[in-house]
Amino acid sequence: MEVPIKIKNICCIGAGYVGGPTMAVIANQCPDIKVTIVDLNAQRIADWNDADLTRLPVFEPGLAEIIAATRNRNLFFSTDIEQAIAEADAIFISVNTPTKTYGSGKGMAADLKFIELCARQIAKVAKTDKIVVEKSTLPVRTAEALKDILEHTGNGCKFTILSNPEFLAEGTAVQDLLFPDRVLIGGEESLAGKNAIQALVDVYSKWVPEAKILTTNIWSSELSKLSANAFLAQRVSSINALSELCEETGADVQEVAKAIGMDSRIGSKFLKASVGFGGSCFKKDILNLVYIAKSLGLNEVADYWEQVIIFNNYQMKRFSEKIIKTLYNTVSGKKIAFLGWAFKKDTNDTRESAAIYVADYLLSEQATITVYDPKVSEKQIQYDLNYLESRPAVANIRGVSLGLDPYEACKEAHAIAVLTEWDEFVDYDWQRIYDNMMKPAFVFDGRGILDVKALSEIGFVCSVLGKSTMV
Repeated sequence: MEVPIKIKNICCIGAGYVGGPTMAVIANQCPDIKVTIVDLNAQRIADWNDADLTRLPVFEPGLAEIIAATRNRNLFFSTDIEQAIAEADAIFISVNTPTKTYGSGKGMAADLKFIELCARQIAKVAKTDKIVVEKSTLPVRTAEALKDILEHTGNGCKFTILSNPEFLAEGTAVQDLLFPDRVLIGGEESLAGKNAIQALVDVYSKWVPEAKILTTNIWSSELSKLSANAFLAQRVSSINALSELCEETGADVQEVAKAIGMDSRIGSKFLKASVGFGGSCFKKDILNLVYIAKSLGLNEVADYWEQVIIFNNYQMKRFSEKIIKTLYNTVSGKKIAFLGWAFKKDTNDTRESAAIYVADYLLSEQATITVYDPKVSEKQIQYDLNYLESRPAVANIRGVSLGLDPYEACKEAHAIAVLTEWDEFVDYDWQRIYDNMMKPAFVFDGRGILDVKALSEIGFVCSVLGKSTMV
C-alpha cells in the first residue's frame, strides 16, 4: 500500500489570470505550504513582485491585500522555472491554451503547444515523483497526452495527473476562490490516482467544506469545465436573442428576464441582456467543444453549440449597426465615446471584449472613437485592435484614442456607447456630459445600467438593448 501524500511545496507554471489569484488564495489559506508561481515573462513576474500593488498584472478586488499578506512569506514569484519544478510536490499547469490560428482545427481547436512544452520541461527537470495538476482549461483526454510525454521522456519518476479546473469569474475571482460553489478534482482510479486526489483534497479542505469538493474521473473533470462555460454562454446568447424580439414587439427584456428568472428551475443568473459576452473562456471553450464534437462526427451537437457563438457575434454587429442607423446612416468623421473597454466590470481583462468588435466595426465606417475605462491602458486598446489585423496599426492609432477622464472622452462626441458595466458610470455628472456633446446627444446603453428616464429628461436620446423605442 502506498504511503499517503502530503503536499508541502507547490509550483504553478503560468502567472496569468488563473495562476496568480488561485495560488495567492492557496498560499493565504495554507501558510504551511510554500507556493511558487513561475513564468517565462520576466516583466510579468517583476510586476507581481512590484512594491506598488497597483501595478499587479491582474486587477481583482481584494487580490492586492492577499498578495501583500503572503508575498515573500510563503508565496513567491520567480522566473527560475527549473528550481521551482525540482522542489515541488505538486505542479499546477496554468498556461494559456488559445484557439489555434493555424493548421488543422484552425479557429476552433485549442492550441496545446504551451501545455506540451510544460510537460517536457517537467519531465526533463524532475528527479522525484510529482503530482501534475491541469489548471488550464483543456480538451477532454489531454491528461492522456500529458502522461504519455511525462512517462516516456522523464527520468524514471512517477507522475500522477490530476484535473482541477478553475471556475472563478473575473471581477469576483477572490470571493469565488474563497467561497467556491465547488472544487472539482479529477484523477485516475488507480491507487496512485486516489492518493493524489486525496492529497489535493487535503489542501482545499483547509478552507473549503468537504461537501463542496467533488472528485470524479479525469475525463469528467476535463469535460465539466468546457461544459460549464458553454452553459453560461448559452444563457447569455439566449437572453440576447430575446432582446431583439423585445425591441420588435414592445416587450422589455429586463422585465422578461426577471419574470423567467424567478422560476426556480431557471434562476436569475446570466440573464442580463448585453452587447455580448467576452472574456478569455466562453468563446474559446465553446469553439473547443464544437471542434471535439465535429472530430467525433457529432455534427448536430457541434451545430447546437456553435450557434451560441454565432448569435454572440450577431449581437455585437447588431449593436454597431444600430449606432450607425441612428446617427443618420453614417458615422464617418463622427466621434463616438466608449465608456468601458474591459469585457466586464472589476477586471482589467479585455480578451474578446465586445468593445473591441464594436470599435472595429465602427472604424470600418470611418468613425473616430475615444475610450474611457478606469483600468485599461491605451497600449492594451491598440494591442486588442491590432490583433484583429483589420487595418494597419497606424489607422487604429488615428482612429482610437484614450480619454484621460470620462468628461474629456465624451466632449464633443456625437454619441456615447456603454460597453462595460462599471458602477461608476451611473454616478457621473450626466448634465455636464450632455452640455459638452454634439446635439442631438445619443446614448447607446449596451449593458442596461443607466437611468435612461433621467437621461432623457436632461435631453439625451437613449437606446437600450431589449427596449422597443428610443427614449
